[in-house]
Amino acid sequence: MAIRDDRSQRLFADADLMVGATVDCTEDQAHYLRHVLRAADGAGLLVFNGRDGEWAARLRHRGKRDATLEIDTQLRPQINGPDVTYLFAPLKRSRLDYMVQKATEMGVVRLAPVLTRRTIAERVNSERMRANAIEAAEQCGVLRVPVIDAPADLQRVLAAWDPARRLIFCDEAAAQGGALKVLAGVPRGPLAVLIGPEGGFAPEERAMLNALPFVTVLSLGPRVMRADTAAVAVLALVNAVLGDWT
Repeated sequence: MAIRDDRSQRLFADADLMVGATVDCTEDQAHYLRHVLRAADGAGLLVFNGRDGEWAARLRHRGKRDATLEIDTQLRPQINGPDVTYLFAPLKRSRLDYMVQKATEMGVVRLAPVLTRRTIAERVNSERMRANAIEAAEQCGVLRVPVIDAPADLQRVLAAWDPARRLIFCDEAAAQGGALKVLAGVPRGPLAVLIGPEGGFAPEERAMLNALPFVTVLSLGPRVMRADTAAVAVLALVNAVLGDWT
């Protein structure tokens, strides 16, 4: 496996990457490269699209404002990691930004906002979420950018659930202790993790989740964590026991 380059600037490009391809930079990317980084014509960059791995590229200035990337050599093949979807009740703006960034760094494949009885922030800016996910992927070197789902009612999401994907339900009312043992009993395969809103799940939601055969209930311990902190905690546990940290 190629060693990741931590020194070069990385850019996400929503285009197919192959030897000899030319990719147009977005207006924001061109401005950033030319006027913030002051990257010279011919400067080397790293480019990824979430599908084709990571590639070496050369920056080419075009006119006074535009820029393109000349794709040269693949440095890393696409490695996606575990198939983990993260379901969460929408958070307030700064907390949501943090959660999206950390979930991306942890390697989730999909971010799915779900509306619960006690959800406070029901409006979700999907474009902002995607921008945060891309920025996190660019900065931390991951090759995958999670898919961003539109917000959906929790009950409807569960009604359409594929039972082959195990759902790890983080329940603040669950019996404490043994988190690693609980996860060790989950079969490897497609997974999902569910974190509730700041006010927790309503009793009827908890009862509904506990009754579903594809749900594994998990306690995150005796301390009350904010939802964005809980995201990091549970995804670290999942990666350590069921993911690519093992």
